[in-house]
Amino acid sequence: MVERLSTLEASFLYLEEPGTPMHVGGVLVLETPPGGLDALAALIEGRLSLVPRYRQRVAEVPGHLANPVWVDDPDFALDYHLRRNGLPRPGTEEQLLDLVSRLTSRPLDRTRPLWEAYLVEGLSGNRVAVITKTHPALVDGLGAVDIGQVLLDVSPDAPAPEPGEWRPRRAPSGVELVWSALEDYRQRPSLLAEVARSAVTDARTTAARIGGVAGGLVRTARSAILPAPNSPLNAPVGRQRRVAVACADLDDLKRIRKAHGGTVNDVLLTVVTGALREWLLSRGEPVVGGTSVRALVPVSVQDEDGSAGSQVTSHLVDLPVGEPNPRVRLARLTYAMRGVTQHARSVGADSLIALSGFAPSTLHALGARAARGLSRRLFNLVVTNVPGPQVPLYAAGGRMLQVFPVVPLARGQGLSIGMTSYDGTVFFGLNADRDSVGDVVVLADLIEQEVAQLVEASA
Repeated sequence: MVERLSTLEASFLYLEEPGTPMHVGGVLVLETPPGGLDALAALIEGRLSLVPRYRQRVAEVPGHLANPVWVDDPDFALDYHLRRNGLPRPGTEEQLLDLVSRLTSRPLDRTRPLWEAYLVEGLSGNRVAVITKTHPALVDGLGAVDIGQVLLDVSPDAPAPEPGEWRPRRAPSGVELVWSALEDYRQRPSLLAEVARSAVTDARTTAARIGGVAGGLVRTARSAILPAPNSPLNAPVGRQRRVAVACADLDDLKRIRKAHGGTVNDVLLTVVTGALREWLLSRGEPVVGGTSVRALVPVSVQDEDGSAGSQVTSHLVDLPVGEPNPRVRLARLTYAMRGVTQHARSVGADSLIALSGFAPSTLHALGARAARGLSRRLFNLVVTNVPGPQVPLYAAGGRMLQVFPVVPLARGQGLSIGMTSYDGTVFFGLNADRDSVGDVVVLADLIEQEVAQLVEASA
């Protein structure tokens, strides 16, 4: 029996464009393991059996009679997906991010399994990096397993498994795929009408049709009706990216929350809002009292039975960049997010960590899928926040020091911001269009400055 992509998964493959690849990236910076990159490569090879989707590719049904199916890739070659790079020693953060930017700009090969990982040596301070690219089509919920989960351990002494023998299953022939589709239609006649609708609608209609599935209902009624404010964040997007990063001490963020109220997530949105305000001013953009930037903020929500589920719902939040007082900004965002989380039955950070382990790529991918399900005219940028464990993690004995998410851009949107907390630090990953938001490094610096100013105001 074939494993067919859901309508949602298939739609995101069809909606992807060469200039706006959908893969979610991650940058893991580690102490060099005792065995170097060879040990990391052996660890990934040994644990690949835990992520069987990573050896499968997408196969189209002849005539597009049904959604594509997952099939084992008989030509799977690990050395194609797992590659090595080196920086000139001692490699700097700037050099690493330049490499990340170039790799992020390249779409994944749709004829192969939809992931890549790059092992990078030469970083200063006896460090190495792992850069990952994962397509959201691989992710079907919080229960999905990604390469980050199987790569990392809570102990530096965790043994590396021996690679198991893998024999690909025979891929079904075109005739078999057609018969399988006809059998699906016999069992579920409604599928035929669904495929017919998708065949005669354009990408925008398809996006609108899956929007409710991908992102849930947008709860802010006024925001759902009115288009997003005009912003330099919205412009034609080229094929090249520029990635920047920032860091914040989690204790500092908790200190701000304790002094002024709200949640850590509210504080993070306030930090982003203040940084965007200063960034707009630095570019000579008009910023007045009523100026706002609308963010799409994906929130993980509970299933109907109250358990931590696999759904991500989209919420539009107007960031008050026109408000000069950071305390007032925090109060406004706390009020806005309180209604969002109460209505959406949001899943707390502890529940998410317990449910998914350390899977930032999985959760950021769900957020990216939610964003693709909505019209780009409704928001200016995507802001995702994924909690992670507050204990050290290791890969092949090397301690992970930093982890930065890289959330993909939608068409017409020049910036996305992903945040991941780990071991006492919140890591910001900013992915920007190189042409329209080429000064994203300035915005990253302003994020760290905004945290420092809020800490000072909390003393």
